[in-house]
Amino acid sequence: MLKMSFFRESHEIIRKDLEERGMKTDMLDSVIECDKQWRELIEEGNRIRAERNEYSKLIGEAKKRGEDIEPHLKKMEGVKKRLPEIELKTTEAAKKRDEYRMRVPNILENEVPSGDDETGNMEVKKYGTKPNFDFDARNHNELLDITGSADLDRAAKISGRRFYFLTGAMARMELALINYAIEHLTNNEFELTIPPYVMNKEAYEGVVDLGDFEEVMYKIDEHDLYLIATSEHPLTARFKDEIIEPKKLPLKYCGLSTNFRREVGAHGLSDRGIWRVHQFAKVEQVIICKPEDSKKMHEVILQNAVKLFEGLEIPFRVVDICKGDIGTVAARKFDLEAWMPSVGKWKEIVSASNCTSYQSVRLNMRYRTSEGTEFPHTLNATAIATTRALAAIIENNQQSDGSIVVPKVLQKWMGNQKVIEVE
Repeated sequence: MLKMSFFRESHEIIRKDLEERGMKTDMLDSVIECDKQWRELIEEGNRIRAERNEYSKLIGEAKKRGEDIEPHLKKMEGVKKRLPEIELKTTEAAKKRDEYRMRVPNILENEVPSGDDETGNMEVKKYGTKPNFDFDARNHNELLDITGSADLDRAAKISGRRFYFLTGAMARMELALINYAIEHLTNNEFELTIPPYVMNKEAYEGVVDLGDFEEVMYKIDEHDLYLIATSEHPLTARFKDEIIEPKKLPLKYCGLSTNFRREVGAHGLSDRGIWRVHQFAKVEQVIICKPEDSKKMHEVILQNAVKLFEGLEIPFRVVDICKGDIGTVAARKFDLEAWMPSVGKWKEIVSASNCTSYQSVRLNMRYRTSEGTEFPHTLNATAIATTRALAAIIENNQQSDGSIVVPKVLQKWMGNQKVIEVE
């Protein structure tokens, strides 16, 4: 969330940002009003404490002089009754203010394109060449079936829709993708980290707006825990309520996890198969850095993703996400979209976000400076989300008989297998 000082000193910047996003400003007004009430209650509490201290002094002086202290005691009793009431109201006002405050999105960077929805996203650059098949392209779901590489029907029987068994060479390709991404990132000074796969609500509220995100998450009710939707969340929340020594920054993590998403709502035909699923593996990039370094670090994580997909030799493009499509947490976001021949569309395979200090403020995560402490910037980007990468590889590397060419960079992890043959 945004610093409270920013609401007090620069609320017109927040109002303008909300208007440019096409959002209402009532949440901002609620924060300002609740903060006004909170400050008035703080002042009243301080006045009551001063009054209490004054009566305590008068009682002490009266005792020394041998005077009747009963009038002072009665007034002191009244003060003592008022103080807990004011303190409770003060706590409630702060809680209400921060609930509203957590719903106000991050301030967008000036370079973010204007636009009301995904149609306003701007293409930055294309990579690779779209395949020119002399046959009708099959979708990845059909190709998985032809090669016997996945079993969705039996997975649905025991787990429900949007789960899958991945088998044989395709399972090896998933592991190859993971090893490929980890090798690249660790060679570039990202520390491989496997996080917990569950988080409590308090930690989760530090990295996402649960009001928007909770419907896509799995919750373990009896333990008040959530299954993680991406390793970005536990890796970023790791230093909650801590002060990081500046010499350790930037912290750069290569997160490996299995992720869980409910993916509620209706989806199109191209989302079937393993494209939009409830469980998937992902290698993630997370950086925690000083504010002056975050733009440079954003380019680092974006280029890591670009290099990985260039190596896979599938066509993709980089897209600059517009104001109406960027979401709550990011100040700037780029997506990589792969070309999917079966539907003739670009589809998202990577998101790379600079969240500035929005998450660190929510987490109360700081780093030490010469003048005290400051909130670091946090960044995250997909390296490889395996099911989507697999779907893009399958469709772009299909052959007329339904077999699939294995990308050269993955073959060393697959026993030098070059083609996944038809069953």
